[in-house]
Amino acid sequence: MLTIKYNNFRNKSKNCLQIGRCSKLGPHGKHYVCGSLAAFTNIVVTFPIQKVLFRQQLHGVLAIDAVRQLQRDGLRNLYRGLLPPLLQKSTTVAIMFGLYEDFSRVLLDQAGNSGVPELITRSFAAALAGTAEAILTPFERVQTLLQDHRHHGRFNNTAHTFRTLLTEYGMTECYRGLVPILLRNGPSNVLFFGLRGPIKEQLPEATSKAGNLVNDFVCGGVLGAALGIMFYPLNVVKSRAQSQVGGAFQPCREVLLTVWRERGGSIAMLFRGAHLNYHRSLLSWGIINATYELLLKLL
Repeated sequence: MLTIKYNNFRNKSKNCLQIGRCSKLGPHGKHYVCGSLAAFTNIVVTFPIQKVLFRQQLHGVLAIDAVRQLQRDGLRNLYRGLLPPLLQKSTTVAIMFGLYEDFSRVLLDQAGNSGVPELITRSFAAALAGTAEAILTPFERVQTLLQDHRHHGRFNNTAHTFRTLLTEYGMTECYRGLVPILLRNGPSNVLFFGLRGPIKEQLPEATSKAGNLVNDFVCGGVLGAALGIMFYPLNVVKSRAQSQVGGAFQPCREVLLTVWRERGGSIAMLFRGAHLNYHRSLLSWGIINATYELLLKLL
């Protein structure tokens, strides 16, 4: 009798433990986990490429000149500034995928039989998720300062940079460059989630797990590369704005005009580094999309 009661208690405990674990992650929580792990993988692989690209955006130099700058900085500084994008990107991509799924579910439930097209509802969900990502702007801010060689002597590491900005300038300084980030995140999310499915449908049908992985990589890579080119000027404006410490906050238009004049009013100079950004985005979003979809299946 005691054995039966003990077994029943043990089975109930196991069931409660399993329910507790499921409730923590939930059927939709896995989107956050998969997004975060996918971004982590991507950042570690592509950070040196991103650093070369940043130097091109900031100074308008050729790729070879940016590489030479990094060589002069030394190997110990190659991954300087890694922590902010690692924290920022793993969190923002988790928010991007997770909130998109959550917002889509809630909005579709609210829409019900109202007649609002699903495309519109999901686009709105994507824009909301992109806007929510902008709360992590301070990480991009710190990453910019740590990657700019002009600030190497002033800022030691991530914690020191945050502390300096907060104590000497206040929280608003951490959000310098917020507007171009908002203008970039919302529309790019709408296009990414809206076109991801249709692009994959145009690819040859996969008959194996490896084939699916390749299709997901191509789909994410092509989309990421195209969006990277489309929103490249906004990233140039963001990099220029965030490289400044202290002083007045300039509107996006003024920053863009300043860069435009400095680069001789040349479209080619404004897009200096765009070819590297294209290849970096192709690789980055290919890795993110393929890893996300793979982990989603595994979980």
